Amino acid sequence: MSKLLVINASARKERSLSRYMANVFVESWKEKYPHDGITYREVGQEHIPHVTEKWIAGAFKPTELRTAEDIEALRLSSQLIAELKEADVIVVSTPMYNWSVPSALKAYIDQVLRVNETVLISKDNPENPYTGLLKDKKVYLLMVRGNNGYEPGEFYEHMDFQTNYLKTVFHIMGIDDIEHVALNGVGLGQEPSKAAADKVRQLINN
Repeated sequence: MSKLLVINASARKERSLSRYMANVFVESWKEKYPHDGITYREVGQEHIPHVTEKWIAGAFKPTELRTAEDIEALRLSSQLIAELKEADVIVVSTPMYNWSVPSALKAYIDQVLRVNETVLISKDNPENPYTGLLKDKKVYLLMVRGNNGYEPGEFYEHMDFQTNYLKTVFHIMGIDDIEHVALNGVGLGQEPSKAAADKVRQLINN
């Protein structure tokens, strides 16, 4: 039995296509793996704070030297990291905001990409300093974009700061098994729901 962690990043709730894609993913996954457990992290609906000076001080301090103030500053970060470590499959559903990810998702990433917890950093190898600590996990990226043209070889490929960024983040944390699907052109007036569902089901069934 696997554990799924579903991370929703959209600021929208009822009208969110990325959240719709995540729901289709979960429904399809349950049909295939009915006994798997599912945890949700609503990044787009909950407050994920930015890192602070106290957070940084605590994160880079050896565990045994942390004060109660350090532990409190890292409390949410530690909770979010524990969710990632427990998950076998991580599903990230996110819209593209201004050619990248929503700021709430960036704040989440800043909370979980943490030295000695999800990544080791070597000062002796500046060309390849990162060793990821999250192993034996799979990531699915479900992405939604208002315009077309972001796929490889298309006219806006150079403005896609969403796909490679998310892949890089998870790769640095140790995860290389990453699949993605993008629903493009949702702001152009077409009805995208069926296309979104078809793309997600195809991703799971491959």
